[in-house]
Amino acid sequence: MSFIREKNQELTGYQEIEPWNPAIDVNVDFVMAYGNDPSLVERIREFKNRGYIVHLMTGIAWGDYKDYLYGKWDGQDHWSEAQRRENGEIVGHGVDTPYMVPSVAFADYISESLFKAIDAGVVAIHLEEPEFWDFSGYSEAFKKEYELYYRKPWQSPQENLEVHYQAAELKAYLYARTIRRVADRVKEYSQRKYGQAVRVYIPTHSLINYTQWKIMSPEGKLNEIPSLDGFIAQVWTGTSRTPNMYRGKLAERTFETAYCEYSVMQELIKGTNKQMWFLADPIEDNPQYDWSDYQKNYFETVIASLLHPRVHQYEICPWPNRVFNGLYPRPTEKGPAADNSKPIPETYRTQLNNMFQTLGNMEQPQYHYLHNNDLRLGVALSDTALYQRSYPDRDTFGTPLSTEALDFYSSDAFPMFYGMALPLVKNGLPIRCVQIDNVLRVANYLADLDYLVLSYDFMKPSAPAVNSEIAAWVQNGGTLLYVGNESDPYNQIPAWWNDGGRSQQTPWSHLQQLLGIDGNQHQQTPVGKGSVSVLKETPAAICESSTLEEAYRTWLAAVIAANGQEWQQTNTLSLQRGPYLVVGVMKETNEEDHRFKGRFVDLSTPEFQYVTEVLVKPGETRLFYDLDCGVDEGVTIVGTTGRVLSMTTEGTQTQLTVKTGQQVISYLALNHVVRGTRVVIKDDAGQVLPCQVINPEETVLQVIQYVGTGGEVSVQLN
Repeated sequence: MSFIREKNQELTGYQEIEPWNPAIDVNVDFVMAYGNDPSLVERIREFKNRGYIVHLMTGIAWGDYKDYLYGKWDGQDHWSEAQRRENGEIVGHGVDTPYMVPSVAFADYISESLFKAIDAGVVAIHLEEPEFWDFSGYSEAFKKEYELYYRKPWQSPQENLEVHYQAAELKAYLYARTIRRVADRVKEYSQRKYGQAVRVYIPTHSLINYTQWKIMSPEGKLNEIPSLDGFIAQVWTGTSRTPNMYRGKLAERTFETAYCEYSVMQELIKGTNKQMWFLADPIEDNPQYDWSDYQKNYFETVIASLLHPRVHQYEICPWPNRVFNGLYPRPTEKGPAADNSKPIPETYRTQLNNMFQTLGNMEQPQYHYLHNNDLRLGVALSDTALYQRSYPDRDTFGTPLSTEALDFYSSDAFPMFYGMALPLVKNGLPIRCVQIDNVLRVANYLADLDYLVLSYDFMKPSAPAVNSEIAAWVQNGGTLLYVGNESDPYNQIPAWWNDGGRSQQTPWSHLQQLLGIDGNQHQQTPVGKGSVSVLKETPAAICESSTLEEAYRTWLAAVIAANGQEWQQTNTLSLQRGPYLVVGVMKETNEEDHRFKGRFVDLSTPEFQYVTEVLVKPGETRLFYDLDCGVDEGVTIVGTTGRVLSMTTEGTQTQLTVKTGQQVISYLALNHVVRGTRVVIKDDAGQVLPCQVINPEETVLQVIQYVGTGGEVSVQLN
């Protein structure tokens, strides 16, 4: 039972730049002390003294690197390595904090600066957010890297499509190179000095979000680094509320977007031995929202993450100090008055502590989706989508596309991807957002998919072997659903598919040759043991038109039906994950409510409310513990605000030890408790604490309410 576990499992953790304080002592497994400043060693010591496994997290693209920039590290000024816009302006993250062009010298500086953290006893290092902006590429350092990599003079990334694509790919390569060098060096140092290599992880936005926001990053390339141990999926309200378009309406769709973001991150590590933690943030980077907004969006992202059951480790919160000690909306000169700013509501504080403990119990090997569980369908996405998110110097490539169309294609709405994905998610199909580049890294990567939705109108296969793997998958029984009309200007850049620009072949025509088709197969056409069907529309157009969106769904449903299966179109994504029922009901498709009958504990409520009938409406997300799915006999922990350290049962007596949060209104939900059982709670000094026992009628469930002490309490039932 993961409610009672050793911290070395590292199932839950958080990052924090502030020193330990009682408000952030939320009883997770590990803490990532953030930043490599002079206070780091003391902060590490304090967290270790509090019983936490300690990691270090620091920025790999930006940070407090003034000693490097101003030459104190090696006697050389390094401001030429700051990312710059076309007008020469530095791309910054604050005063004296530029985004960096990651040179070899910078990699060595970062490596050596991490040695003191290793000496202080951290067991893992997280190199956060390798980011190179699409609109940058004009610093002297980048120009030199371009000339070295491509063996030709640097040109402006706004010169033409070919140069832009090459510059973008180089940006991703440079951060992959840096991460490899840093990971190798810190592992060698720790192994040589302490006999054990530190682990190295990359906290990174999803490929979907970086592509939306036009930030170059290695993403799939990171799987080629043997010394890299895994990732944190930095998905939260701030990324997932980025508006996208569905049926012609541009709007925030936090739940649906988060579902796709977590999906592509789950796929990133598929078939590898790398770890993945999913992140969610109880607030977000924008401090101008109120607590009700933060709470709604937090639960939408958490529920979206729980719908991906192959990941069961979580960063439960970045910056808990700003959550539990902050005031929101934060007042500004033009913003709300100071008296509108409030600390976190006590009910939300309790709900968060409940959720932090529940997330430690998500390693549930038995799971199934309540709808469309057998439709194993993927929507393909490639790192190369990052490289062609802008259309520079539009007069040079003779496209028939209008300026308005190109502006829409390159907007943050990312319509090419969401045109394919949203109609499926919105209608209850638990798609997998496939990291298609992994076909070159993981044997039989597509083998557990039956259907693949693919378009080369906004991305390209990075090598001919990608198409070869897709064709082989079709030959072996896969169903390919291709969406595209060959209008993408990037088809024209000199590349492998057109023999360096000497032919008119495109990535899609190359795949057609491998499949032995002519690209006109609107109806399902057999290819080997599999089949191909083609919709000759650019994916972005599906976003803009409800008529075309319906045609897209009809086409896909017909292909599924021809395979003897049915796509049950519904407005919910729901998953039974062990004893947990995870439910998200969406707006915009229909107004259907979803009703569940049984014996449930509502984990979305602070007090673990017992319910026998649940109605989830469009726009709502919920999490329940299904008392009829529990496999444990005897007294069972259903939910808890504090961390349960131990539980023993002898005869009719049960005793638990719980580590509690200071002054947190706390609950402990236990199943299979004999009615009328007496409950006594004592603090670590042996003093009896007030408590209230809630025993729903006709159940063996007891919910015990008390106030946390910040220390250990004993809970005795007899």
